Amino acid sequence: MTALTAISNFIWGPYLLIPLLLFTGVFLTVRLRGLQFFELGPALYLAFVRRKEPGASGDISHFQALMTALAATVGTGNIVGVATAIALGADPARCSGCGSRASSAWRRSTPRRCCR
Repeated sequence: MTALTAISNFIWGPYLLIPLLLFTGVFLTVRLRGLQFFELGPALYLAFVRRKEPGASGDISHFQALMTALAATVGTGNIVGVATAIALGADPARCSGCGSRASSAWRRSTPRRCCR
């Protein structure tokens, strides 16, 4: 095992990553004074209640703007996740949905392992 592999296993292992994520969540909750709890109601109201503001111009609603931002965030995460998985050596069937025809030649030459 090389030093880089040992460092990677330590950082991404459960003994550092999980406590670090938990600490970060608690720290941000305390530092932001529970923003995710206290501002949830007004945020949902702004997203889902239909209203027309006087003098406001625009073609999309607040909900459509929220969904566009969310789709961009999730899409970017998917692209980065698949690229990282391929770079780390994941088999293509796990990245392509196990049923795509593009990977059928690869699947015929390897044992069947599908992500479920």
